[in-house]
Amino acid sequence: MTSSEPKAKKSGGGGSEAAEDGDWSWALVGALFVSTSLVFGLMRSLGVFFVEFVQYFEASAQAISWISSTGLAAQQFFSPLGAALCNAYDTRVVVMTGGVLAALGFILASQATCLVHLYLTMGLTSGFGWGLVFTPMVATVVANVTRRRTLALGLGFSSIGIVSFVFNPLFQFLVETYGWRGALLILGGLSLNIVACGALIRPKPRSKAPEKVDSEKSSSSSSLLRRLSSYLELPLLLERPYLTYTAAVTLLNVGYFVPYFHLVAHSRQVGFSEYEAAFVMSAAGASDILGRVASGWFSDLGHFRLIHLLSLWTALAGLFIMLLPISSLSGSYSMLVVISLLYGFCSGALTSLVFAVVPMIVGVERVMGAIGLLQLIESGAGLLGTPLSGLLKDVTGTYTASFLVAGGFVVLGTLAMTTLPHYFSCSDPPAPRRRSHRDKDKSLHLELEQINCAPPDPSHGGGQ
Repeated sequence: MTSSEPKAKKSGGGGSEAAEDGDWSWALVGALFVSTSLVFGLMRSLGVFFVEFVQYFEASAQAISWISSTGLAAQQFFSPLGAALCNAYDTRVVVMTGGVLAALGFILASQATCLVHLYLTMGLTSGFGWGLVFTPMVATVVANVTRRRTLALGLGFSSIGIVSFVFNPLFQFLVETYGWRGALLILGGLSLNIVACGALIRPKPRSKAPEKVDSEKSSSSSSLLRRLSSYLELPLLLERPYLTYTAAVTLLNVGYFVPYFHLVAHSRQVGFSEYEAAFVMSAAGASDILGRVASGWFSDLGHFRLIHLLSLWTALAGLFIMLLPISSLSGSYSMLVVISLLYGFCSGALTSLVFAVVPMIVGVERVMGAIGLLQLIESGAGLLGTPLSGLLKDVTGTYTASFLVAGGFVVLGTLAMTTLPHYFSCSDPPAPRRRSHRDKDKSLHLELEQINCAPPDPSHGGGQ
């Protein structure tokens, strides 16, 4: 808990964890609440536009799916850049810039005349902005909240479920009232609220860079590469626990978002009305809220390891994804709603745990870069997940195979987690801590002092 010491001094108390989790830290949780609602909450609700785009552009489900998957992949692909910029400069400015780009993407998308325009605006531009927002906001909360970290993340991420409940019928109303162009223009205005969230982040003194890289007077290329590697936390890619965990989350990411993009279209295809289909997603969003908060509260009780709880919720989420199309085969709307509620709870429960486990694998000091790299690596899965689902629908004519394959990838992610070192242990191993060059020099100096000050071995020398 090396990062807790300066926070305890700031609060002027006795260094207790309760002091660390007070005052401005919870204001940052509120900022995370709003910003995530305007990133992933909004992203989840874009399924309402799916049918409109298919009809307007007369394109296949696979082609339309690339819009949302491009935005998701861009958000994850540019996350390391957002983390590196925060490490090098000011987190506040980075997040506020991301809010402007996210809004600009939707505003430009409202004037699109072909699918390529939507790929570049809703996909690339807004996704780039989201990449500068999500990772810095999550890492800021992780670094500032210690005692109730999982609960704080659960509360911050609960907004995704809340807006999923509100946004789906709201967007349906906006599309019917103003058309999809007017609705996208309104979404651009909503996204500008991210700028206010970024303004809540307090600038901090830059003390990290001098410890991470050697102080060199010459700006050589090798020094620049070392500095860049340090800001991006690239050495993590050589550590097996981090790579294993990243692979597990990547497999999970292939299928995780498929219901949020295609469940509305599936519900309408099997015969339910537009508002009934939108309510299915709203029901999943409502249980998602409960899942995030309940999971965060229960995880912080410490009865079970976070990685074990994450595995449980991931396995259940994959199972319920596979049951979604099966539940609607008989035409039972109530069964589809029940399975959607269960899926929403499990998908919400696992979300905060995905990020809460990261500092236990890499340490709090490297969490900004670790989350950024995690988002980058899983961006390929986000890019291919929904188009694969759309392709299966185009080939088979229904979404059944799409949901079965998506759920299978989520279950594979659970199995990958079991290969983590010390996975079957009942207690967490100590979190690794970055050792700076100064620490290494001190430890070497202490070892030399111990050798020099050690008493002479009586078996050698002139004691006889």
